[in-house]
Amino acid sequence: MPAEAAQTVETLYQSDWGRILATLIGMLRDFDLAEDVAQEAFAAAVDQWRISGTPEFPRAWIIQTARHKAIDRIRRRSLTEQKLEEYVHSGFAPAAEQPAVETLGEIPDERLRLIFTCCHPALAMESQVALTLRTLCGLETDEIARAFLTPTPTMAQRLVRAKKKIRDAGIPYSVPSAAQMHERLNAVLAVIYLVFNEGYASTREDRLVRRHLCAEAVRLCRLVRELMGPNPPAEATALLAMMLLQDARREARLDEDGDIVLLEDQDRSLWDLAQIAEALPLVEEGLRRGGGPFALQAAIAALHCEAPRAVDTDWPQILGLYDLLQRVDASPVVALNRAVALAMVSGPRAGLDVINNIAAVGELENYHLLHAARAELLRRVGESEEAARSYERALELVTNAAERRHLERRLRELQTTV
Repeated sequence: MPAEAAQTVETLYQSDWGRILATLIGMLRDFDLAEDVAQEAFAAAVDQWRISGTPEFPRAWIIQTARHKAIDRIRRRSLTEQKLEEYVHSGFAPAAEQPAVETLGEIPDERLRLIFTCCHPALAMESQVALTLRTLCGLETDEIARAFLTPTPTMAQRLVRAKKKIRDAGIPYSVPSAAQMHERLNAVLAVIYLVFNEGYASTREDRLVRRHLCAEAVRLCRLVRELMGPNPPAEATALLAMMLLQDARREARLDEDGDIVLLEDQDRSLWDLAQIAEALPLVEEGLRRGGGPFALQAAIAALHCEAPRAVDTDWPQILGLYDLLQRVDASPVVALNRAVALAMVSGPRAGLDVINNIAAVGELENYHLLHAARAELLRRVGESEEAARSYERALELVTNAAERRHLERRLRELQTTV
């Protein structure tokens, strides 16, 4: 029973952490307090559920327990009577005393409220995105730092400053007006995109795909488009299209053992054709109305999905789209992806030369996919020893178990042919 209770709590944590935390932040208006009591509530669940069993409404139990712990913390801090009265008048304290489950029902846009709170223009863009990933996804600081290619201490400082600024400036926990939404849209879409990315290729977990994060990102993007009116911004439409197309390949990305299946080897009959059909008109709309970064990425994903076989993939057109994408988003990751497309069009040596130039700059030195891509192209041109060194470097940096197994297998295959 103890192991079963621990597994139940772990599953709930993985699937509902962001939703629970968003609800608590909405009540407390305090990021740190909400995060602390949520963690305490999950810890209490492990101890209590192994004795009493899993409650009928596990998420409601966690929220209710966290509420009580928040009240206890406030009292233990020996706050003034006036401060306690502020919480009572806010309606939070009585709600925390009531066990009724109906007060803990689904709030469809609670997470979106949290995203718009974090994505306030008073915060720097990177701080907006990082804080939302920390609270919404429950990502650890080092995981967020890795996504931004930033040292962990630097990212920790950004998160502390962002929380303090929200608290000190009294930034409201609410969905802004339509006019205000437009100025925050780029950050909101960036957050949704990174939430999806963490679901599509998990940073640290044993499994590669965290389906609930992919589904939540799609849901949030649909909701943003609805809130933006009858003519939503092209990039919101394009982001939705891109996520639908990427997610449509989900069932083919892993084999029965949970190991990675490369795109070129996937069983395309497992792709979600209905989802692809929904996305393709959205791709056209995004390109027609703007052609920004998400629209170009969606167009690239569409070309992959439209190819009935890997050999039918229109790599020259994909390379052309990457050329355009690099003009509007000159990031090293885009340059790396373009190099892979170039290798498919002009041969591995051409792509390898570009990757070597990217590596020389050093921005992606700690990005395992740079070394994995370099190793693959080195293998193709017959430079086995150098390829092995690149695979070994990628293995030093990779944090996901499925990706690790894939790289280890590639390295073993290379070593057996030398």
